[in-house]
Amino acid sequence: MATNPAEILGLPKPAWAADEVGMLYDMAHRFMSEEIAPRYDEFEKNEMVDRECWLKAGAAGLLCASMPEEYSGSGGTFAHESAIIEAIGHVGVDGFGIGLHNSIVAPYILHYGSEEQKKKWLPKLATGELIGAIAMTEPGAGSDLQGVKTRAEKDGNHYKVNGSKTFITNGQLANFIIVVTKTDPEKGAKGTSLIVVETDEVEGFERGRNLDKIGLKANDTSELFFNDMRVPTSNLLGHEEGQGFVQLMQQLPQERLQIGTGAIAMVERALALTIDYVKERKAFGKAIIDFQNTQFKLAELKTEATIGRVFYNDCVARHINGGLDPVTASMAKYWLSDLQGKVVDECLQLHGGYGYMNEYPIARMFRDARVQRIYGGTNEIMKLLIGRSL
Repeated sequence: MATNPAEILGLPKPAWAADEVGMLYDMAHRFMSEEIAPRYDEFEKNEMVDRECWLKAGAAGLLCASMPEEYSGSGGTFAHESAIIEAIGHVGVDGFGIGLHNSIVAPYILHYGSEEQKKKWLPKLATGELIGAIAMTEPGAGSDLQGVKTRAEKDGNHYKVNGSKTFITNGQLANFIIVVTKTDPEKGAKGTSLIVVETDEVEGFERGRNLDKIGLKANDTSELFFNDMRVPTSNLLGHEEGQGFVQLMQQLPQERLQIGTGAIAMVERALALTIDYVKERKAFGKAIIDFQNTQFKLAELKTEATIGRVFYNDCVARHINGGLDPVTASMAKYWLSDLQGKVVDECLQLHGGYGYMNEYPIARMFRDARVQRIYGGTNEIMKLLIGRSL
């Protein structure tokens, strides 16, 4: 679509989307439309966005927008990251994994890295020379991060790392991976540490297959294996071992809010595209929009999209001001991704048989939306966390 679907629908514009953020959105939208969208079918077929596009995104200022300028970032906030992720969703290139790189991987380095680590890694993340991933999930440990088995044992001035990870976003392309490990299995959560792996510089690192997913085909998602992988002890994040679980818990609210970003963006795109479709498509001699059922259904969806946008805008405002608590972030993740699934499903129904055809954007959205309720902590886990606060 040529313009912002939220504006087409007349949805509320947040105060944090000031001129600077709006300009970044326009630039990101143009970049995604011109550089990524024309090749997106190719990327889906190849099951990854090529490295050249990452470097172009870096040159365009779309990587590490919220990192300080002293580390080659753009000095923005999560509002700037939101603008980029929304542009990705509005253009419909959801498999381009720069959101995780920008607002999940890079912040771990900013918040927990030493000055030396920040100066070494953040500028390369900003250019796209380094492509980031975070390796949490294991074959036997998903939403339960305390259950990870990957082990890091000290061996002189290195760690010897053994274990495996799965479902790792950017897993084929990433050459900068934050690995969740156990440095002291006897201490449970307090024995968890985060260790950075620069994959071009280590032995014992192996990528598994690019996993065959239902949706988000353009995003490489992989298994990773560590076989006596030797990593310098200087790659530990934090001033001592055992800080990993606390670090994860502190950063998860932003990760979950980011999932909400992708959700509300797809909701808006699906709704705008569907309204256009039902105005053009005819049945029984009149446009589908003229049927009362269509009007009522779209009225419900626009109302819910408006509620979702207002809630999302408030969450971002609170997060920018340091006030987004983990419970509200869990609410945003589960409710907005549930809404995403509902809206996309209803919009596909209004497309009729054409909605089931892969050539129509709504079909791709239907496939891509489903995982949102799973990663970042399943929506059932989100409800459990909310329930504990009652």
